[in-house]
Amino acid sequence: MTPAVGKDTMHPNLPHPTTTTTVTVVFAGGDERRGPLTMGQANMIRCILRDDPTHINIHDVWPVPEGTTVVAVTDALRALAVRHEGLRTTFPHPAGSAPVDQVVAAEGTFTVTVLDHTELPGDAAGYAESVARAARSGRFALDREFPLRITLLTVAGQPVYVALAFSHAVADGSAMAILREEFAELLAGKELPGLASLPPVDLAAVEASPAGLRKSEASLRYWEQILRTGPQEMFAEPRGRRPGTDEEARQLTLRSRRGGRALAGAARRTGHPEATVLMAAWCSLVAHRAGQDSCVTAVPSANRFHARVARSVTTTSQDALLHLDVRVPTFDALVARTWGAVLNAYRHSQFDSVRLWEMIDRVTAERGSHFGRDVVFNDVSALPAPLLGTDAQDRDDAEQELAWGPPQTLPTRMLAFTYRTAPQLHISLWAAPSLFTPEEAEGFLAGLVLLLEAAASGDVPMEALAEVTGVRPAERGTGWLRVDGCWVSPDAVREALGRAVGGLPVRVQVTEASGAEPHLTAYIACGETPLTPAEAHRALTARIPSAGSGVLAPHRYVLVENPPTEPDRSDAWRRLEIIEEGTGRSRQV
Repeated sequence: MTPAVGKDTMHPNLPHPTTTTTVTVVFAGGDERRGPLTMGQANMIRCILRDDPTHINIHDVWPVPEGTTVVAVTDALRALAVRHEGLRTTFPHPAGSAPVDQVVAAEGTFTVTVLDHTELPGDAAGYAESVARAARSGRFALDREFPLRITLLTVAGQPVYVALAFSHAVADGSAMAILREEFAELLAGKELPGLASLPPVDLAAVEASPAGLRKSEASLRYWEQILRTGPQEMFAEPRGRRPGTDEEARQLTLRSRRGGRALAGAARRTGHPEATVLMAAWCSLVAHRAGQDSCVTAVPSANRFHARVARSVTTTSQDALLHLDVRVPTFDALVARTWGAVLNAYRHSQFDSVRLWEMIDRVTAERGSHFGRDVVFNDVSALPAPLLGTDAQDRDDAEQELAWGPPQTLPTRMLAFTYRTAPQLHISLWAAPSLFTPEEAEGFLAGLVLLLEAAASGDVPMEALAEVTGVRPAERGTGWLRVDGCWVSPDAVREALGRAVGGLPVRVQVTEASGAEPHLTAYIACGETPLTPAEAHRALTARIPSAGSGVLAPHRYVLVENPPTEPDRSDAWRRLEIIEEGTGRSRQV
């Protein structure tokens, strides 16, 4: 079928003279279907409706072999749309509401914007990447828009790259990699095998089965245990910011043959898979840098370990949440512990996202905390094709190099993608500049390689991480202490609580009983202001996401009428007549 071609216009904003052509591609031959959302779709649609589209939409760049025609490219894209129901899916819903169903079209159209150049810039791959990234701006119309924005870059009519932006409601990083691989095979004239993984409508049915619902319930219980007992922010330190304050971080990329050899050697010596060893090294270094006894890290790609979703073109974007206790004597012991912890996290990565957020809100109120998705580790090295044009950028002869790339706004403190582990270790890191200077970010990735090299030679004492890696733990200064498994600054609690209750005088006292964790008691001089402990707790909890680092609600609130004459003395506050006391927490932790 010959694609329809739109009117040519000049495109003034590109670095070389360019003609823009819109090609309309018609597809038909699929099945029309309708069904409920998958848990992954519901999770991502929640984010799509809430977040900046440049943050939530995703993109990729597909190189086109020399000699390929525009018609061959559009034919391959059409074949992918017919093959994968996820690409023919929209999500109808009334205005002001969230979708609950997905509709798969049997036929339809999509457009390809062809940008024809006299020549491409010197960094052609980087230029293609910028075109794909720019297409992420603008929210996808979930109820009607084809979920791919496709730009074909050509030189004198010859295709060179396909730059794509995807709606995260229909694809994630794994799905992009699958499509990229199949696109290349179609252009090479290969016949694609039958689909082995479930399309989204069928996956939703499995998730809604009794077994699927039991799995979701188990996942919610697993998450709740971590949120009630684990650290609420990995990087709790004076210079840190809370997750409510996004930061722009530059991409830092490590390419290291040294790292690849070291990882392989450490895996051989310990007898564990490379992915497990790398995860142990990552978690141990993160926890060491953060000064924590455990590492809590989101692992977004973890939920494709089952065959029914391994190659499904849909979004399975639901975090596996790894909580790894690093209090072991040696690195080998941590690797052994990591294996079980990772499997446990993977098993609990399918859940009803609406109920998860309801649970998070409940725990937030009851614990007086705010869980921060501070650390994200996405190992996509096992995917069938590299992502985001990384193969075009790889330099396999790099013994070790660190290179800075473009900035990206992060809703997290530390994001890493592992693209390859052999023949070189290839990791991109985005680290919040409020926590990591450029030198510290480079030192972290270099330290990861040093740890792997040491682990390849022999077992590494965990107490020697600073010496082995050169990475130093966070400096908190005086006054910080562990409360409910979190690093807390009583001064920061006092300041946040004072602002929350409208500037009333506040004193936060630390009580340390023998053999028990410290408890915080907040004294509030409310004067004539009507206030209850529960109201003070709610006001503080609402402020915690935007407060400074190290804020956790007190265990007990004590209301008095006026502050003592010596307000800096805790014993003076204790001698005051109490109006009311209690806890805003509805469940003790």
